[in-house]
Amino acid sequence: MLKQLYIRNFTLIDELDVRFYKGFSVITGETGAGKSILLGAISLLKGQRADVKLVKSGASKCIVEATFDLSCYNVKEFFDNNDIEYEPSDCIIRREITSSGKSRAFVNDTPVSLSILKELGDKLIDIHSQHQNLLLGKQDYQMEVVDIVAGTQKELSDYRTIYNDYCIKGKKLRNLKEEIEENKANEEFLRYQFEELTNAHLETNEQEELELKSSQMTHSEDIKSALYEANISLSGEESGVQDRLHKAIVALRGIEVVMPQVEELISRMESCKVELKDVASEIKRKLEHIDFDPTELDKVNNRLYTIYDLEKKYHCSTIDEINTKKEELGKQLNSISNSSEYITKLENELADTLEETKKKALILSKKRKISSIRLEHDIKERMVSLGMPNVSFSVEINDAKLSDYGSDNIVFKFSANKGGIPQPVQDVASGGEIARLMLSLKAIISGVVKLPTIIFDEIDTGVSGAIAEKMGQTMREMGRGDRQVISITHLPQIAALGTTHYKVYKEENDVGTSSHIKTLTDKERLEEIAQMLSGHGVTEAAINNAKELLKI
Repeated sequence: MLKQLYIRNFTLIDELDVRFYKGFSVITGETGAGKSILLGAISLLKGQRADVKLVKSGASKCIVEATFDLSCYNVKEFFDNNDIEYEPSDCIIRREITSSGKSRAFVNDTPVSLSILKELGDKLIDIHSQHQNLLLGKQDYQMEVVDIVAGTQKELSDYRTIYNDYCIKGKKLRNLKEEIEENKANEEFLRYQFEELTNAHLETNEQEELELKSSQMTHSEDIKSALYEANISLSGEESGVQDRLHKAIVALRGIEVVMPQVEELISRMESCKVELKDVASEIKRKLEHIDFDPTELDKVNNRLYTIYDLEKKYHCSTIDEINTKKEELGKQLNSISNSSEYITKLENELADTLEETKKKALILSKKRKISSIRLEHDIKERMVSLGMPNVSFSVEINDAKLSDYGSDNIVFKFSANKGGIPQPVQDVASGGEIARLMLSLKAIISGVVKLPTIIFDEIDTGVSGAIAEKMGQTMREMGRGDRQVISITHLPQIAALGTTHYKVYKEENDVGTSSHIKTLTDKERLEEIAQMLSGHGVTEAAINNAKELLKI
C-alpha cells in the first residue's frame, strides 16, 4: 500500500509531500491542474524511462520518492532474489533525474536497474488510464485476464517449458534438413576437399620441422664455414684450444710438488679438457655430415609450398587448423551418408514432444474453459449492477495453432441490448460500456491478485449520474480489506464516495506556475463537490446536492 509520496522539482511541482491511506481515495481538480503530472511521477517509480524535460526548469535534479507498506503482501522473495534489504512496513522507492539526463533508482537505498524497478513496480501499483481500455480488444490481454481468473500460473509455466523444448527441436530439425540439403548440393566439392586434405597426410609440428630444415640447407655454406672455424679453434695443432690447455696442465704439473695448491686447478682443467674434447668431436661429426643437396632442398621446399597453399586455400594458419577443417568436412560427409537416420531420430523426438505439448495445452485449456463460465457470470452480475440489465457477455474459446499461450484462441464477446447477438467487444462496445466492462474486470482481478494499490485515471469517462455512482461504489468495494484504490475523477458522484479526498490545483506567482495537492477537510470537500456540481459559482442548490451525495 502506498503510504507517502514525495516529489521535488518535477515539471510544475516545486515540492510535494502527501500521505495516502488504505481504502478508496479520490483525486479531483480542474483540467490541467496537474493530475497527469502526479501520475507521471508515480510512473517513474514503476520503471518508466526518464526524460530530462521532466526536471523543473532551473533545478539541478528532480526526486520522486514513495513509501510503501508491504507487510500484508507476499513480496519478500523478490527482495531476497535481488539482494535488496526487506523493510515490510517502510519500503522506500526513489528515482532521481539530473538536468544532464542521468537517472538513478533506489529501493531501500540499494541502487537498482530499471528492469528490477519495473518488476517491483508492477507488483505494487496498477495504473489504469483511459488508453488501457484499448487493451480490452487485444487477444493477449483477454488471455491474460482468463489466466489470472483461472489461476493457471503453474499449468502455463509447465506448458511453456515443454512448448519451448518443442520449438527448439523443431528449429533444430529444420536447420538439419537445410544443412543436409545444402551439403548434398555440395557433396562432390566437399568430398574433393576432404580427400585433398586426407591425401596431404599433414602431421603436427611438420611445418616447423621443415621450415627449420629448409633454413639450415639454404645456409649450409655459412654453417659449414662456422663449424670448420670452430673445429680449427678447438683442435688445430699449436693454436688449438685443446693443445694449449694440455700445455697449461703440463706446466702446472711441473710445480705441483713445490706448490700443492695447484692440484685443484689441474683437476678443474682436466675436467675442461674432457668437455672440450667431447665438444670438438661433436663439431667434427657435424662438419663431416654437412652436405648441400639441392634435390633434398627442393623436396623440402615443395612440401612446404604444399602446406602453405593448403593453409591459404582453407583460411588456416597452422597444420592443426587444417586437420580440424578436415574433421569438420568428414562430419559433414558423414551426416550426408546418415542423413535419413538423423532426420528420422529427430522427427521421432519432435513428435513425442508435440504430443506432450498438446497434453499440457489441453490441461491449460480445460482450466480456462471452466473458469470462463465463472468469469461470464461475474461480469454479467457486475455489469447489471452498473446499469446494463440486458447485457450479454461471453468468453469464446476456440482451438488455435500452438503458441506461447497454448492452443486456445480467446475472444470476449459483448452485447448491451436485449436480444442482441454478442460480437467481439472492440467492435460493438461504446466508450462508456468499455469503461464499465474494464472496471468490472479490474474488480474481479483484484479479488484474485493481491495488488496493493490500484489507480484509476478517469475510468469514468463516458458515464455520468447514477451509473457513475455505481462505478464509485464498485471502486469503494475494491478498496476494502488490505487494498488501496485511488480514483482520479471529474464526477462528483464518484468523488463523494471516497474515504479520503485530495485536490490538485495550480498556483501562479512571479516565478511561474506550480502544481500542488492537498487533503481536503470535510468543509473543503463539501465545497469541492458543490463546485463540481455547479460548474462555476457555488450555489445553494449545489451545496444541498453535495450534502445529499455525501449523505450529511
